[in-house]
Amino acid sequence: MKNDCVHCGISFDFYEKGNFFVEGDSIDGYLDSSFTKMNDYIAYKPYSSLEEVGEEWKKYETSNNVRIGLSRSTKPERLIDPSTFMTRMQERETVSFIQRGALTSFLQPIISMGDEAVYGYESLLRAAGNDHTFSPGKLFQVAQKTGLHSLLDQRAREEAVKARQDKVKAGVKSFINFLPSTIYNPDFCLQHTFRIVEKYQINPSDLVFEVVETEKIEDVPHLQRVLERYKKEGMKVALDDVGAGFSTVDMLERLQPDYVKIDRSYIDRCDEDAEKQEFLHSTSDQAKKLGIITLAEGIERKEEFDLCKKIGFDLAQGYFIGKPAAQLVELR
Repeated sequence: MKNDCVHCGISFDFYEKGNFFVEGDSIDGYLDSSFTKMNDYIAYKPYSSLEEVGEEWKKYETSNNVRIGLSRSTKPERLIDPSTFMTRMQERETVSFIQRGALTSFLQPIISMGDEAVYGYESLLRAAGNDHTFSPGKLFQVAQKTGLHSLLDQRAREEAVKARQDKVKAGVKSFINFLPSTIYNPDFCLQHTFRIVEKYQINPSDLVFEVVETEKIEDVPHLQRVLERYKKEGMKVALDDVGAGFSTVDMLERLQPDYVKIDRSYIDRCDEDAEKQEFLHSTSDQAKKLGIITLAEGIERKEEFDLCKKIGFDLAQGYFIGKPAAQLVELR
């Protein structure tokens, strides 16, 4: 089990000038007279431009047994595999923003089906200010390719917790997305999030941590440990996109979430599709038997809202109710 932040995408800088480092069990074949060996496993050479670094990288392009990196001194900093190194270099503007750029959370309202009062808000990551046009999709795509998805996911969770400050009153829930694949050891990796919750004096029971993942999660026991760790701190957990991807209905009993969010593909024009209606009925019935709160997301039409309410869903979310915004807005 990985217990240090090196594996969680710690920052990596591309200096315009400095020293290029190479580390491995058999590096002699890569070295020329410009290198200085520190020991049998690591050596460095000076460079005066990133173009030089790009040329040097080509020597290691197909190597699986070395790590490379940059430093402004003769002491190595972070060393990574050559493939990830080059991807980060090619995407360094986005990588720099992932590491240090200003982020914020937009809030999208979630309402109770019964009285249509605000129940909570989902926090959605955005680039802050007008100087950057990075979309959340772009940020997470590059983060995944460059090994920085854990760092970005951690930063997103922090911004989501901070978004409650002076905006969301106590008792109203905050739904916060997280990627289970970025949490290697729940006891260790979630400490940063728990410290942020304590720092901003947020009631843990007002936070709902929501599993999101584009690929199927195969390590269900690991996911169980992550969810149990959140619950141990007094927080709630939710499964997103039930009915698509890994979150199939038969996982509800095994994972025992506090909430389930139905995949929007089953909500879209559900009033016109008998098969979707059958799925919504069966999911709602099973969740109620397990004491799980149900949320229909992606509602964009009154007909969808009315049907989900009739079926018995507890909560609703979507453009019909309210769009994500930097500030809280009055509902329809």
